[in-house]
Amino acid sequence: MGSVSRVAVMGASGCVGRQVCAAFAHAGHPVVAVSRRPASHLAAYRFRSLDLASVPPERLARVLDEERCDVVVNVTGGWGSTPEAMRHDHIGLTGRLLRAVAAAARGPRLVHLGTIHEYGPVPDGAVIDESVPPAPVTEYARTKLAGSRSVLDATARGEIDGVVLRAVNLCGPYPAEPSFPGFLLRRLRAAAAGDDVLELTVASAHRDYLDVRDAADAIRRAATTDAAVTGEVVNIGRGEAVPMRELVRMAVAAAGIPPARVRLVAQPVDSKGGDWTLAGIRRAEQLIKWRPRIGLAASLSAMWGSEST
Repeated sequence: MGSVSRVAVMGASGCVGRQVCAAFAHAGHPVVAVSRRPASHLAAYRFRSLDLASVPPERLARVLDEERCDVVVNVTGGWGSTPEAMRHDHIGLTGRLLRAVAAAARGPRLVHLGTIHEYGPVPDGAVIDESVPPAPVTEYARTKLAGSRSVLDATARGEIDGVVLRAVNLCGPYPAEPSFPGFLLRRLRAAAAGDDVLELTVASAHRDYLDVRDAADAIRRAATTDAAVTGEVVNIGRGEAVPMRELVRMAVAAAGIPPARVRLVAQPVDSKGGDWTLAGIRRAEQLIKWRPRIGLAASLSAMWGSEST
């Protein structure tokens, strides 16, 4: 697998997909960017316009063979505001992709991006490693777990060569609009343009945040390593539970907004998972030789800088 020739990135136009495309291209791997519609940041790659919600799996399998893809990366799936939308994004789309990968003559490796929230809430102070039994309590996390399990089940049956990465919350350049970093960036932009006091509701939670570029590097390593990663679940994170107030403070500093113009209000906030996340990343170090490289302050600075690009 170290001699990967081409990689298809499903969901290439999204905040994670754009960084995955860049990570593979930087390492010298030809990239086929797959998305419903083109985006300016995909101009450097071969682009295929496909909608996983409607394309027949057999047609997608032919595309993978036509493009000579040895790797497929699945970073599709929205945030979903209803149970139906989440089941569609996390279970339905993944199932269609699995049928296509299984039918592809080249037998590409599938790297599927899951979430740390698949484990469900854990006690404060706990390290979430891959031995923790999944017990999600939100619809988002339950449907994400169902998608990840479908990848693992298809691999166990010998239908595909699949691996699941469970990522913590992501930050860094070009955050997804529905995410907390995306929300925070919008509020900071508005505050920077005026003089009013910025009031932000912040949960009294501690969460592990990883730069999206580090996540893309982990995906690349899982796709190209010669190690026995087939059928494995691998957590990726920074391995540090950061108070949300501290994350906001660093984002405010990156935006250059005086702290006196910001007022933090402590209130419960809707979450996709629990109030404490701290990923154990030893398996990532062992199996794919990966560790995070980008500090949280640098990641939030890049997030702020991305707004004008």
